[in-house]
Amino acid sequence: IMREEKANTGIITVNGFNLTSMKRKQVPLLRRTMGIVFQDFRLIPTMNVFQNVAFAMHVVGASDRNVRKEVSKALSKVGLGNKARSMPAQLSGGEQQRVGLARALVNSPDLIIADEPTGNVDPNMSYEIVSLLTEINKRGTTILMVTHDHNLVRDFQHRVIMLDRGKIVADNAGGTF
Repeated sequence: IMREEKANTGIITVNGFNLTSMKRKQVPLLRRTMGIVFQDFRLIPTMNVFQNVAFAMHVVGASDRNVRKEVSKALSKVGLGNKARSMPAQLSGGEQQRVGLARALVNSPDLIIADEPTGNVDPNMSYEIVSLLTEINKRGTTILMVTHDHNLVRDFQHRVIMLDRGKIVADNAGGTF
């Protein structure tokens, strides 16, 4: 979906981009339409929370004024407005994951890909993170979340697409398998 690999067969279209035939120079344009939440957070340990989120805006050339405004908004959305100056090592796993979520949404993407966003946090924080993703979805952003947590899937009752060896084997509404 991020075009880290090229498909061998078929056609994959994401946010209007044909991933199968797109040129290498178009990949950054595709990636600007999405935000990524990683299971292992991928925060830069030498940068504070604000800088980690701002990094996503700096790479797309945002102005300093816009960075200050949007990073503050993103941190507030994930409940970390008071942690902007904290270093990643000073945060809990759940807080680090919410920094990753703020970084994913700071550029107002059309799509957020969340790769096991609850894999390294406790059950209560798992529900908090999925609740945040649900709120973001209600505001119009598509969320694609990968999880093995069947309880979360059942409790939140969103569309479930199941894959087996790269093939879709089920596509169900309402959190059913």
